[in-house]
Amino acid sequence: MVTQKVIVFGPTGAVGSVAARTAGELGAKVVLAMRDTQKPIPGISAEEEKQDTFSRVHADLTKAETVRDAVTSTEATRAFIYLAHGSPDHMKATITALKLAGIELVLFLSSFTVRGDLAAIQPSETIPYVHAQVELNLREIFGTDGFVAIRPGYFASNTLQYKTGLEKGLVKIQKPDAKVDCIVPEDIGRVSGTILVKGPPDEERAIYLYGPELLSLRDTVKMLAEALGKDPKIEECSAQDAYQEFVEERKVPAPIAEYMVRQAGKMGPGQNEVFGYTISEEHLSSVEKHSRRKGTTFKEWAEQNKGMFVS
Repeated sequence: MVTQKVIVFGPTGAVGSVAARTAGELGAKVVLAMRDTQKPIPGISAEEEKQDTFSRVHADLTKAETVRDAVTSTEATRAFIYLAHGSPDHMKATITALKLAGIELVLFLSSFTVRGDLAAIQPSETIPYVHAQVELNLREIFGTDGFVAIRPGYFASNTLQYKTGLEKGLVKIQKPDAKVDCIVPEDIGRVSGTILVKGPPDEERAIYLYGPELLSLRDTVKMLAEALGKDPKIEECSAQDAYQEFVEERKVPAPIAEYMVRQAGKMGPGQNEVFGYTISEEHLSSVEKHSRRKGTTFKEWAEQNKGMFVS
């Protein structure tokens, strides 16, 4: 059996680090491609890096020449990438560099908001649009069989937006009874690492991943409060207030804030939707389907990560 050699861009992140670890556990040689090669990688010890499984290389997804050099020098044939913000050509030069350097399969960390005809998604749909443009470039350069789009749902870590409110005892939410799936970044990484080594199952090229249950935003706050030993008040806020918080307090770019507030306005209680996008019962078992391990519940994640909500 031929040993896969894979390159993981962004291995210090919550998703990338687990993708790298999982690929290593499955027997691949893993190249850790990073802007700062001195940064520690969560879950991979210095002792493990001294073994033959992992190696480091400098690369920046916004600089195509560094990507080309990283792949050429390591002879990796499969790559995990994420959206590089600030790319003027939606990563086309970077994707071209991957292809010319010898990459045969790319896994791209996309978004569950990407649906239907990619070319029909409008720039006003900020989050799906920017991800769809990268997918279109991957399709053009690698062909339909040369890449896999991993499209995860609402990250559990998005609830960090409630940290200040939990500390102050008052959490304001635009649509507190709307549902989210709260997929755990580590589960996304585990699935990504598995597919990176084993290839896509059943020739799937767009894989939607969600947490194992739909919860109201109100319930996510209650679970966090329980883990922290707090009892905050939860209030509904207006779309205008939500927008101001995104832009002024969280420093979210205005187009993204507008999109988030607009989509939140489409959310209703009791619906199997996340930010206006329909989620089926089958979707809720997607992590287990692709990794053979049950998805982490939000309550489990909250208990494991409660330290992130303490200043």
